Amino acid sequence: MITIDNLSFSYGSVPVLEHISMTLQDGRIYGLLGENGVGKTTLLTLLSGLKKPRTGRIETDGFLPYDRRPSFLQDQYYLPDEVAPVNYTAERFARVWGTFWPRFSQEKFLEILKEFEVEPGQKMNKMSAGQLKKTYISFALALGVKHLFLDEPTNGLDIPSKAQFRKAVTRYTREDSILVISTHQVRDLENIIDPIVILDRRDVLVNATLEEISSKLYFDYGTQLHPEALYSEQLPGGFIQVLVNTTDEESKVNIEALFNAVHKNKELVKNLLKK
Repeated sequence: MITIDNLSFSYGSVPVLEHISMTLQDGRIYGLLGENGVGKTTLLTLLSGLKKPRTGRIETDGFLPYDRRPSFLQDQYYLPDEVAPVNYTAERFARVWGTFWPRFSQEKFLEILKEFEVEPGQKMNKMSAGQLKKTYISFALALGVKHLFLDEPTNGLDIPSKAQFRKAVTRYTREDSILVISTHQVRDLENIIDPIVILDRRDVLVNATLEEISSKLYFDYGTQLHPEALYSEQLPGGFIQVLVNTTDEESKVNIEALFNAVHKNKELVKNLLKK
């Protein structure tokens, strides 16, 4: 379990996160959403111990990430949005760097790489951006770590590769792991991320499972426009609308519509979903 308590961070005099608190449970794939500049990438680097909180505390299974103890580092990995085109073949890169993680499997790495249709003997500095991203994703999933933080992993991937990514995440992620995926491409990931975290600069607006969200909000896909809707968007043949669920009806959560509804009604939705 990861506990974030009253966390604040700033770059010089510019605050990025202020008094953020939430808990991340084992065995979940979290989708981390938020507007540009609210601190999604900063939060991932704090979780992985690359930055130190200004105030507050992060505790991961009894460890403070910024202490960067070897027993903590060997069970976590952070994959940034931009990755380095190093002068290694994919196979050699994984074999060399994988030695730092005790559960790394070269066999699993090559298996995932094959599913992504990337040649393991290809030099990484000769790869396209998409091939390079798939190589790093394959490496991350082959590490066998409990805590995995991915920043915009589907950026640069084509449509077939995004489907391969979803398949690989569900197949190769440990059952007890905490996987946090920061993304703007919610449609790429809405079949695998649950719970949903929506971050604001000074608050966590949402940290809830899809079941919890659908119990409080109703997602209407009909043709009748509801003036009381928290958010509505016209689609071919009708509307997608988000309403307060007053009748306990079930509906399929549309994460993009959820994000827009939260953006327009921050305090209302936050209070609805407060645990």
